[in-house]
Amino acid sequence: MDYASSFAVSAAGMALERTRVEVATLNLANAHTVAAPGQAAYTPMRVVGLPAQAASFAALMLSGQPGAALKPDFRVEPAPVQPRMVLEPGHPLADARGFVSYPAVDPAAEMVTLMGATRAYEANIAAMNTARTLALKALDIGGNA
Repeated sequence: MDYASSFAVSAAGMALERTRVEVATLNLANAHTVAAPGQAAYTPMRVVGLPAQAASFAALMLSGQPGAALKPDFRVEPAPVQPRMVLEPGHPLADARGFVSYPAVDPAAEMVTLMGATRAYEANIAAMNTARTLALKALDIGGNA
């Protein structure tokens, strides 16, 4: 059995989840930034998966090279949301009508994304450690024969 493909699957999953954590923390860090009148507010980012361009999973497994074509297929793009307008007439960055432009970041949703990505990252680490343990055990068994 080729353990490199198992490691490649876990590594691809960890790369995706690390990016999700980075994007969620970036959104949380900019949740309360204010845009000056006439300037664009911070646009929340999101991680978007790209459609698979490789062969099907079954075809990859039958080829014997499932890890060869595996790479994380995702990109980070701005979320299509409008800024949140809050009426604060006394704010120094309020527009002529008294509204302040804040990013449309939902802190609760970002925290859920952050926790889910962290758990998925931990699951990929556990899968990689299990594959490593199995490989070492196979080498140990093969060495005693």
